[in-house]
Amino acid sequence: MPDLPALSRRRFLGATGAIGVTGLFGAGTTGTAMAADGNRVVPVNWRKLGSYSGADAAGTRVTAILAGSARYLIGPWYAATYTYYLPDGYIDLRGTDERAIRLPAMAAVAATTALVTNTYDPRTLSAANATIRTHNLIRTLAARHRANNTDTATRWGGGWQSALWAYYTALAGWLFWDQLDATERGQLVAMLVWEADRLTTGDGVHLIGTGGDQLYMTRRDGTVVTPGDSKAEEDNWSAAALSLAAAMMPGHPNGARWRRRNVELLLAAAARPADLTNRARVNGIRLSSWLRGTNIADDGTLQNHARLHPLYMVAFDQSLYQGFVFGLANRPAPRAALHNINLTYSALVDIPFPLPEGGTSPIYRADSAEIHYPEGNDWGTHFPFYFGNFDLLVSLTGQDRGITPPAAEWERLHNDAQLSLMSRFTDGRTYDAAGENTYYGREHRIGAMAGQTYLTLFLARNSTGNRLRWA
Repeated sequence: MPDLPALSRRRFLGATGAIGVTGLFGAGTTGTAMAADGNRVVPVNWRKLGSYSGADAAGTRVTAILAGSARYLIGPWYAATYTYYLPDGYIDLRGTDERAIRLPAMAAVAATTALVTNTYDPRTLSAANATIRTHNLIRTLAARHRANNTDTATRWGGGWQSALWAYYTALAGWLFWDQLDATERGQLVAMLVWEADRLTTGDGVHLIGTGGDQLYMTRRDGTVVTPGDSKAEEDNWSAAALSLAAAMMPGHPNGARWRRRNVELLLAAAARPADLTNRARVNGIRLSSWLRGTNIADDGTLQNHARLHPLYMVAFDQSLYQGFVFGLANRPAPRAALHNINLTYSALVDIPFPLPEGGTSPIYRADSAEIHYPEGNDWGTHFPFYFGNFDLLVSLTGQDRGITPPAAEWERLHNDAQLSLMSRFTDGRTYDAAGENTYYGREHRIGAMAGQTYLTLFLARNSTGNRLRWA
């Protein structure tokens, strides 16, 4: 059935309605908007950002991945998941856990990016109705955050992963700023500020406060705090929320604290033993004196789920996304986001590991999209875009210097394999059997990566010049 306008109180999603789509290459918000709670947000100034055709080889591949994924998520997946409005006019998220919050937030990133960049494919759902559905996701997620919601049965926030969920939701909302009313903008900002402020309470050892989750797998003295479980991914997804808050609200009273903590978490995420004696300063922080531990090995590999895990090596994509986040605000991203990325990428391409059948191979198999998991992969069998996404980010940020073959060649191999997976279906999804990727948000993860990588491409290959800057 067609969709109701976003604020309808009818139970079933049945009537029609349209909200205009702001194309990336057309009109866009300029100036500064005041959110309802007094936090000043600077919207993306699309008019000054130039354009990107997406016609280059990598752009064509990523555009196809984004268009298909967004079409699936805001089409069949949304229709099957959200079938009615609650009495207060919001959709029913059906919980407060990762499945209930992270998945729609990732879907919103894919859909907003496709809609605002004019890459959305309307063959099965109009852009107008896709806009209504996307708006529903954003406004409901923000309204249910604990910064805006006193109902303990329906509120979320303040959890181990909630900074990442807030990042996805706020990113989608920032891209869709023209579609949000004053109340929705205020709730979105309150959500992001709450999560960002919480992260600034941490110290050089702990993520938040002075206890609980720590920043490092291994302490400076060699004590292994979390055996086989690097904290790299948690650190850089938490940093993501801080980066977005700083980009959206550059004049906020807490902005300096957000920017500082963002750098700290980025450096902690990629810290290696050699950094503990490295007197270099990165964004004002001396590595040897601030770092209290490590998360990756000196060769660039890391462990997660009690194994050397390539999927968590490419999770440094979250650090590299900071280039587009700050680029959308026409500001440089912190150089800390690039720390040790070249080393980790070299470990994927160059370090040989034993093969089960004998001989050795790097994690990236020569002239192939196949991935060698030296100690196995507990997440499934098919992850080409996880690697193709990282390849492209590494290439666009120049972090493959001295590495052969270069990241652009690997991007082609891996993203062609991703498109082959998608070609099996007509609705835009990637996966079939559960064993291909056992994560319940597998389609949503593809969409969120595709949206963020497309935005990185847009900034890097912009008609006004490369807008990915690091300082």
